[in-house]
Amino acid sequence: MPQKEFRVGMIGYGFMGRAHTNAYKQVGQFFPSGYKVVLKAACARDAAKGKAFADQWGYESVETDWRKLVGRADIDAVDICTPNNLHKEIALAAAAAGKMILCEKPLAMTTAEGREMVAAVEKAGVPNMVWYNYRRIPAVTLAKRIVDEGRLGKVFHYRAKFLQDWTIKADLPQGGQGLWRLDVAAAGSGVSGDLLAHCIDTAIWLNGRMETVCGMTETFVKERPHQLTGKVEPVGIDDACTFMGRFANGSLANFESTRYARGHKALYTFEINGENMSLFWDLHDLHRLQVFDYKEEGKTRGWKSVHVTDNSPDHPYMAKWWVPGLAIGYDASFTHQVADFLQGLETGQPAGPTFRDALETQAVLDAVLDSAKSGKWVNVAKT
Repeated sequence: MPQKEFRVGMIGYGFMGRAHTNAYKQVGQFFPSGYKVVLKAACARDAAKGKAFADQWGYESVETDWRKLVGRADIDAVDICTPNNLHKEIALAAAAAGKMILCEKPLAMTTAEGREMVAAVEKAGVPNMVWYNYRRIPAVTLAKRIVDEGRLGKVFHYRAKFLQDWTIKADLPQGGQGLWRLDVAAAGSGVSGDLLAHCIDTAIWLNGRMETVCGMTETFVKERPHQLTGKVEPVGIDDACTFMGRFANGSLANFESTRYARGHKALYTFEINGENMSLFWDLHDLHRLQVFDYKEEGKTRGWKSVHVTDNSPDHPYMAKWWVPGLAIGYDASFTHQVADFLQGLETGQPAGPTFRDALETQAVLDAVLDSAKSGKWVNVAKT
């Protein structure tokens, strides 16, 4: 049966642009479907850099104006890999043009923006998804299956942290290429939207809705020169954020993120504790799920490390890769996300997180930052 083309227009060419493009190139090799991915066009404001990216990764053409890319009849899906402040405008235009949309996280700058984006894609009826890729790490997906089977029993605690150290320099500029995450005008927030967003999405997926939060943020360097203007300007993003909260199921939440944890480049862990079982996962050991099952009686009861590499259906995604025991990496999570998106097109069952799913994470982020400003507990807005 002939494959239908899935023609991609990529807006952005940075780290995430490369990660997504790699997934588009890999998916047909490992997860064949009724769709053939075609890298139709890449968009960058700098024509030379855009062409270099397109040539390296195999895009057929280059645009320097995202509006032209969105308006092209030969593009089916728009992938938004831009700074956060452009997500809404591009998504609204893409939805109006009837394009499928895959958007980098977080969904938007604010919950209000996110609601506009959800309304637009749902009115247009276009398939949509947000790139919360950690859901697609096989060990994390296995944790989801275990939770959904009810094996944890009543859940008491969920805790997560995401630690980095790359901004511990007072002379590091903000804004511009590579450093837009330090510029509040482009990013909207700091580690909360960049790192905690991943933690919150996974938490909601595993443990359900979060109802109330109490947060604290800190900006350790108050002023930085702007990379584009050279002017020293106030820093508006959070360098560190911690919060506690309560889920709708009654369990307690404890989250931490920072870019000021010396020695950590990308330490993301989560743990969920239930009456019968606890689960723990660490990005640095991403192919292993740590499991404690209280029902295992006897001298050998204790934590065990499950190596999630079996090629049976018991281990998510792994049957499509190598032989048992051979691990896959971070990049595979994006491949899995594209595979699930294409499968959703075939089955009519959308792959999450959709824009509406991601709006829940946005509401938690807004509540955390509101709490940090007021010093009070804040209820998470219902979406």
